[in-house]
Amino acid sequence: MSVVIVGGNERMAAQYETICKEHGCKAKVFTKENGSLKKKMGCPDLLILFISTVSHKMVLSVTQEAKKNCIPVARLHTSSASALRAALAEMRPSF
Repeated sequence: MSVVIVGGNERMAAQYETICKEHGCKAKVFTKENGSLKKKMGCPDLLILFISTVSHKMVLSVTQEAKKNCIPVARLHTSSASALRAALAEMRPSF
């Protein structure tokens, strides 16, 4: 299962990838918008948005791309490791 994480803390990007690996997922983490996210995102199985640490512009562009490609979106208000673990555990049975 592939996961794209948008937002979060830059310092925790490696930890986000490790947590996803523990749940059997391959992750791409974008804490900042470096160019066009639409092109870099690809077509993952799940999109995770850390709402509190992401700009409105990034949210709009990424959710439009997810809607176009029928990608499920998990919106998390905190960018903590425990919130990510809970979201992956909740979404895992559906895949």
